Amino acid sequence: MNQISLPLDYLYRAPKDTSKNAPALILLHGYGSNEDDLFSFASELPEEYAIFSLRAPLAMQPYGYAWYSIYFDGGMDKFTDDEQALSARGQIVECIDCIVAGFPVDPNKLCLVGFSQGCILSLAVALSFPEKIRAVVGLSGYIHPPIIDLKSPEVYTGLDIYSSHGTVDQVIPVDWARKTPPFLDRLGIRNSFSEFPVGHGVAPQNFYEFKNWLSAILD
Repeated sequence: MNQISLPLDYLYRAPKDTSKNAPALILLHGYGSNEDDLFSFASELPEEYAIFSLRAPLAMQPYGYAWYSIYFDGGMDKFTDDEQALSARGQIVECIDCIVAGFPVDPNKLCLVGFSQGCILSLAVALSFPEKIRAVVGLSGYIHPPIIDLKSPEVYTGLDIYSSHGTVDQVIPVDWARKTPPFLDRLGIRNSFSEFPVGHGVAPQNFYEFKNWLSAILD
């Protein structure tokens, strides 16, 4: 099939069987990376999944892309451009709608898989538009309430969230990620949280754990 246009550039791996609607993973990379990064997982994921890896909209110099800008004040405290983040959230939602309309995917089995900035946005999309998302795998990120339009708890009954973090992450402190489970618990969202003795990255055991979690959710 010809490559279908989406609001964002992307890579696509078709499911093995295109005669029926497949579970779909939508991958969102981290700050300064690109769509090739998480797509490297694709060969290790089940062939029955359709896999889309989106490229963030903001080009960085000398290379890489970001979902939104990160700034530092005089005290080196980090803060985010929430307007850009909300714009990126909207573009991701547009991509989801285009994927459902144009590809052989099951709209009831869409999962966002995000790393770092991509994790923050995956959580923001799912919590703001839970009717569009079945599950989230959030890696090395956290919940950022200013870019989330929270719904009432009963709206989240169809959502499952897996999140994980490195205990020695020097980019995003693990303490930020540890706030995710109680936040989700208050909304009645089924969730799983794991920590691994790594920095800002995905350990092999982390990959296999979320892969098995996905299989249980999407099968």
